[in-house]
Amino acid sequence: MTGGEAGGTPQAGPGVAAALAALRGLADPKRAAEMAAYHKTDRPFLGVGVPQIEALARDWRASCTLEQRVVLAAGLWDRDIHEARVAAAKLLTQARIRPDDAAVWALIAGWVEGFDSWALADHASAAGSRRLLADPKRLDQVEAWTRHPNLWTRRAALVMTLPWARLPHPKPAQTAVRERVLSWAVAYAEDQEWFIQKAVGWWLRDLSRHDPGRVRQWLAAHGDRLKPFARREAARHLRD
Repeated sequence: MTGGEAGGTPQAGPGVAAALAALRGLADPKRAAEMAAYHKTDRPFLGVGVPQIEALARDWRASCTLEQRVVLAAGLWDRDIHEARVAAAKLLTQARIRPDDAAVWALIAGWVEGFDSWALADHASAAGSRRLLADPKRLDQVEAWTRHPNLWTRRAALVMTLPWARLPHPKPAQTAVRERVLSWAVAYAEDQEWFIQKAVGWWLRDLSRHDPGRVRQWLAAHGDRLKPFARREAARHLRD
């Protein structure tokens, strides 16, 4: 299926200008000021909530071909407005993209080195994680991000691989991916950035719900290199 999520042939979707107009039609200046203060970036905010953006993105996905979606997402991201970037990520957040998701992955991966805040990085990483699950060979590219000078790029490598931590019954190949990411976490344990430490704790915490023994093992070997808050996060669901 190359177009929207429903069956049938989608009509032409909105252009970037029309999509931005729809977002601006939902703008809330008071909320925008609060969001700007919270996120502490100079990027413009409209004050539109994520559920409202998701509703727009669902309609746009249904009315676009895959090619149109990629063009629209790229255009929205390039506008450098917070809600427009969230909408770009939501346009591409889909488990199955047929017949070929290469253009979607290329667009998301192209954003990663420019991440500059946790919120936008996490929205885009949610889209990226679907593309990694669809083609785990892309982890070779993700591994290079673990050594990137941008902390948000390094962090994205862990956030995008969270689905493997959350698998209740992983197959051998999936367990191998887990071990690969845990090896990245060993290097990350030396990283003093708060958001990196938080991401390591988050990954281990989620894994502990399904493989507490492996998390205990990792913490016994490497936990003393984590900051105390990250160790506590990793062990939150572990019983003594």
